[in-house]
Amino acid sequence: MVAEIKAFADKYTEKFISRKFLAWLTATGLCAFGMVTSDNWTGITLAYIGTQALVDMAVKWKHGPSDV
Repeated sequence: MVAEIKAFADKYTEKFISRKFLAWLTATGLCAFGMVTSDNWTGITLAYIGTQALVDMAVKWKHGPSDV
């Protein structure tokens, strides 16, 4: 049962939102409700921005710049 729910959530999460962005949104929500400190939120945000920048650089390096 849990595996089926996880598979369903993974399938539709990947279609609509990246997991890194979902983690960032979760951290933002937890910070808004006082469950995460601002220092922890800053760390999560920097990790999100840094990893996303690395992914973007790798894609451009491998496939060249996009014309979009």
